[in-house]
Amino acid sequence: MLRTFSVERVLKTVHGWLGIFVLPFLVAIGLTGLALNHWGLVDAMLSPPDYDEARFDAWPDPVAQGLPDALALARTLWPDAAMTDAKPTTYHDRDAWELSGGGHDLIVDAATGHYWVKTRLRRETYAPDGTLLHSRFYWGTLFKTIHERGWVDARFGTWLADITAGAMVLFGVSGLYLFLAPRLRRRRNRKARTRAMAQG
Repeated sequence: MLRTFSVERVLKTVHGWLGIFVLPFLVAIGLTGLALNHWGLVDAMLSPPDYDEARFDAWPDPVAQGLPDALALARTLWPDAAMTDAKPTTYHDRDAWELSGGGHDLIVDAATGHYWVKTRLRRETYAPDGTLLHSRFYWGTLFKTIHERGWVDARFGTWLADITAGAMVLFGVSGLYLFLAPRLRRRRNRKARTRAMAQG
């Protein structure tokens, strides 16, 4: 026997599947939004204390670095990467050389030879001899990207977030219909019964 078409039955199915699809993104958006709203507290829990870069100046036998020194360091670190940009800069209130390329930024302290290696999500601080002194993960950047794009990087653009937003709208509209339709139907039925009793 064929079942008759029912808008409510279809919407219940759609609503259920949308709920399953939307839930992980909803949780991710909610948690990252909550973290970003209380970033000072979250950052203090997730990130180690900052390294005091004034300690660079107390380093034994500092060697001043020019642009050729910074380029040589970049070639040592990433022999196959082309440095597309090299310029003097001020970083953390220190004169430095900044080089970019291969998805990395290299910033070399001009006075001592300490250096920072930066990517989109991490910064590492090194002594002139290559010893890792400090590492910082950019949790805020990660949470903001997930919150805005629905993924950890920009490879999908905003497609995942847009699809999720559309699914959330459908989820909300179908939920509203499923909430209101039975109540309105019961109300109409009560009115019809009351009229029938009054006429009978």
